Amino acid sequence: MIRRLTQNDHEACFNLLKPRSAENLFIIGDIEAYGYNQEFQKVWGEFNDRGELVAVLLKYQENYIPYASNSFNAEGFAEIISNDPNFKFLSGLKEITGKIEPYLNKQLKTKRQTYYAKCAKLTSIKNNLTNVEQASPQDAEALVELLNSVPEFNDSIITVERKRRTLSDGTSRSFFIKEDEKMVSTASTAAENSLSAMVIAVATLENYKKRGYATKCMLVLCNQLLQEGKELCLFYDNPSAGAIYKRIGFEDIGYWMMYTYI
Repeated sequence: MIRRLTQNDHEACFNLLKPRSAENLFIIGDIEAYGYNQEFQKVWGEFNDRGELVAVLLKYQENYIPYASNSFNAEGFAEIISNDPNFKFLSGLKEITGKIEPYLNKQLKTKRQTYYAKCAKLTSIKNNLTNVEQASPQDAEALVELLNSVPEFNDSIITVERKRRTLSDGTSRSFFIKEDEKMVSTASTAAENSLSAMVIAVATLENYKKRGYATKCMLVLCNQLLQEGKELCLFYDNPSAGAIYKRIGFEDIGYWMMYTYI
């Protein structure tokens, strides 16, 4: 049986999501922020014959994210998604979205696959991390300027106002290294919730690469979050970048899919 979830289902919902909190980063974060009864956000759950919650489907705006611990009614979830005239995006773990995709009746525009990795423990902590600083909201402009100077982030939609807001409200934090009186390297989080956080915007200016700066920023960032009991996750496309992450403790947990529909 599939039905809408309410606040009364919150404990059962989080009991399902918590064992894989990194994989469920977005679902957990959106539920914690907006709950179950918003016009722009809805949550459905599938219950088995014993009344146990076995799968969850989150709608946020035009995007749907499913999660299931084992087998689930993929056709039933697809029907809910397809009946939404505003549906444009589907994202989630490949082994789950791949079961829903064949039942969707909208035309697929794009389909992107990225590696998905998480970290529950760092493999090592370097001793010389004293030059890594934590950013405050007042550093937002310098952080955005740094990212805009790195070619990999040319298509970034981050703005100074948004960066300042997320640093202020606790959904993001950033660390950086300064040299020659300017920021030259950084690492940040996004979508932080009570159980997990995503590492993003790991960047170093071209003339300051190969000095281990980005690794230092990540180590301080990740260590702080792990000390708070949060799991860390990240997306990456480039296997060489993945090798850097794996050296400090990240492990691949599958693929994250992002579908866009017409």
